[in-house]
Amino acid sequence: MTSTVELTYESTSRFAQVRPDLKLHYHEAGVGNGPTIVLLHGGGPGASSWSNFSRNIPVLAQNYHVIAVDQPGFGKSDKPVDHPQYFSHSASALKDLLDHLQITERVHLLGNSLGGGAAVRFALDYPDRAGKLVLMGPGGLSVNVFGPDPTEGVKNLARFNYEPTRANLEAFLRIMVFDQSLITDELIDERFASANTPESLAATRAMGKSFSGPDFELGMLWREAYKLRQPVLLIWGREDRVNPLDGAIVATKMIPRVQLHVFGGCGHWAQLEKFDEFNRLATDFLAGSRKGK
Repeated sequence: MTSTVELTYESTSRFAQVRPDLKLHYHEAGVGNGPTIVLLHGGGPGASSWSNFSRNIPVLAQNYHVIAVDQPGFGKSDKPVDHPQYFSHSASALKDLLDHLQITERVHLLGNSLGGGAAVRFALDYPDRAGKLVLMGPGGLSVNVFGPDPTEGVKNLARFNYEPTRANLEAFLRIMVFDQSLITDELIDERFASANTPESLAATRAMGKSFSGPDFELGMLWREAYKLRQPVLLIWGREDRVNPLDGAIVATKMIPRVQLHVFGGCGHWAQLEKFDEFNRLATDFLAGSRKGK
C-alpha cells in the first residue's frame, strides 16, 4: 500500500467532554471507511497520539475509521492526578469516549507500550466492545524472564521524571529506537516542550505511582491474559530496551488466540522503525475479520 490520504494535525484534531471532569483530545480520520480502530500511544515523556502514530493514521484511514486518542495525562487531554491504576483509568476513559461518539460496535485496538496495556485492560473490562488487538511491546503483558527489571527504558523514564532536563529526555528517546537517526533535534525539542510543563510532569508521576497503588494488581495483565477471547497480534522489536523480547514469552503462553511477530533491527517503536512492514502486517491481520477468519 503506497498511496495515502494527506492528513494534518489540525484537520484531524477533535475534543470530547466525556465526563464533567475529563476532556479528551483525539484525532479522527477515515470516517465511513470501515470498522473503527482505536490507536493508543505509549507513556514516554511528551508522548501523544500524533507523535506515535502520525505516519500510520493516513494508511489505516484508507480502510478504517481511525480514532487516535491522547490518553488521560498526555497530549492535549486533561491531566488528572487522582485516579485508579492507569490501565483501568485509561480504559474507562476510552469507554466513555466511545459512548460519547455513539460507537457501540466492537472496535479494534492498536496500542504501543502503555497504550498496549490500556488496550488489554479495555478488552478485559469491556469484552463486548473490543475486536482484534494489535499490541507493540505492551506494558502489563511483558514479564521479563531473562532481562533486568526495571529495564534501561524504565530507568531512563524515572530519571527524567525526577530530573526533567532535555538531556535526560534525549537519553530516554534514544533507548526507544535501534535506528538512532530517528531521534532528531526537532523531535527532542517537540517532546521536551510537551513533557516539561508542571501539568504534564504531575500527570506522568501520578501515572507511575498508580502502578504501585492499592489496586496495582490491575496492571498485572499477564495474570488475566487467559481471559482474552479476541485475536491478538503481538509485535516486538528484537532490540527493544524498554520491554525486552523475552517479556513476550509469558504472553504468548497465556493468550489463547495469539500471534507473535518479531522485527530484527528494531527497538520499542515498531510502528515507526518498520513503518511499511508494520502497516502491512497490521492491516492484513485486521482484515482477516472481514473474511470470516
